[in-house]
Amino acid sequence: MTANILDRLKSNPSCLSKSERKVAQVILNDPNKAIRSSIASLAKAADVSEPTVNRFCRSLDCTGFPDFKLKLAQCLATGTPYVNRNVEPNDRVEDYSSKIFEATMSAISDAKRSIDPNALSRTVDALSQARRIEFYGLGASGSVAMDAQHKFFRLNTPCVYYIDVLQQRMAAAATKPGDVVVIISNTGRTISLVETAQIARDSGATVIALTSPHSPLAANSHILLGVDSPENTDMYTPMTSRIVHLTLLDVLATGVTLKLGPEFQSHLKRIKAALTDTRYKNEDAD
Repeated sequence: MTANILDRLKSNPSCLSKSERKVAQVILNDPNKAIRSSIASLAKAADVSEPTVNRFCRSLDCTGFPDFKLKLAQCLATGTPYVNRNVEPNDRVEDYSSKIFEATMSAISDAKRSIDPNALSRTVDALSQARRIEFYGLGASGSVAMDAQHKFFRLNTPCVYYIDVLQQRMAAAATKPGDVVVIISNTGRTISLVETAQIARDSGATVIALTSPHSPLAANSHILLGVDSPENTDMYTPMTSRIVHLTLLDVLATGVTLKLGPEFQSHLKRIKAALTDTRYKNEDAD
């Protein structure tokens, strides 16, 4: 939370009410001034009540206004860049390329600091013991689900991915205890995915959500891998969230491989050896 509090505010998080967003905007206009402000002066600047400021702080997992100011100060002290990383229509190529690289690196760094190690451990345990693994995603998250299946099918557990709403619902209804369903969504607010999570839970499957904390999908999962990836999804396709999710899936695949033990390495070597004849040999340059 300390590392990305400004980015969270910039993303206009869904956990904030309309009045609380007014507080967020005042803070974003001048973060340093907000640190020096009293709760009364900040409330006056945002044209809201002092209780609204306190609710705003609690919505961001702070105990109150002093705790929020402390975390904001820590964020600024660590040099966390506060720049507009959203692509604008009049950006030059060097502008938008720089923004995309910076946003991606920042998002991965933030995810590394904020991800719950206990949730990662529980997820690795569930996947390594699964009878069957299914990955669900829609839109940009569909390509992430496809990549997940590409990683996990090698691990000797039946594994599929679904990127169609109707197939997801039918597959979720057919799951059983011992099955693991991993649902990938940047916002966690897609109605069909939340309903699919509920269907899978009712069928006895373990539901793991790779999504935004405090979202409806997060609330309907057994295990939450919560990551915030601020980006403008209203105009541009999700970018940083996709990279963060792919990185986390690499972490999970590696964790499951290690969990299966050294004796499993021979299985992976056989799979890799099957590709040898599909490639040209690498000859030394003259």
